[in-house]
Amino acid sequence: MPTGKIRCFWSEKDDLYRAYHDEEWGVPLHDDQKLFELLNLEGAQAGLSWYTVLTKRENYRKAFDGWDPVKIARYTPARVEKILQNPGIIRNRLKVEGTVLNAKAFLAVQAEFGSFDAYIWQFVGGKPIVNHPRAPGQVPAKTAISDAMSKDLKKRGFKFIGSTICYAFMQASGMVDDHFDNCWRKKH
Repeated sequence: MPTGKIRCFWSEKDDLYRAYHDEEWGVPLHDDQKLFELLNLEGAQAGLSWYTVLTKRENYRKAFDGWDPVKIARYTPARVEKILQNPGIIRNRLKVEGTVLNAKAFLAVQAEFGSFDAYIWQFVGGKPIVNHPRAPGQVPAKTAISDAMSKDLKKRGFKFIGSTICYAFMQASGMVDDHFDNCWRKKH
């Protein structure tokens, strides 16, 4: 531990993971564009490791116009083909096409609720759920709340948003605090 801080065990892989853990993971996020980015990156991670996605995050930002949902919603099939040629991202056609569909669904949610933030945070009553895991086996892969979120997002046309992805999104966006109790980032 270079800084002498106790962190969640998973974050000690390297400096990239430590920085992500220390600066982003579990911090309540209320910026619509960043929430859109995170939701899509969590979907891109399906079947892979989060580390793989994290190492490609800057490439995704460039490929997807800084995660501007208005621009992404207008992507043509030709633009999708161009993105699929980018070796800096995960070149999965269904995931790339799903991002375009997610942009359209995201804009519809913003129109209905005023913001995606207002919509998504309603699933936790507007404030983070604080759990107290002491061992890796005590952190769930999904919950009844992530099940409900996934079901509602699917109903609204979102793709790659199963319950496990939704729970990972909840953890990453600070809707859930699953930092281990001995971690310096834990909000007790």
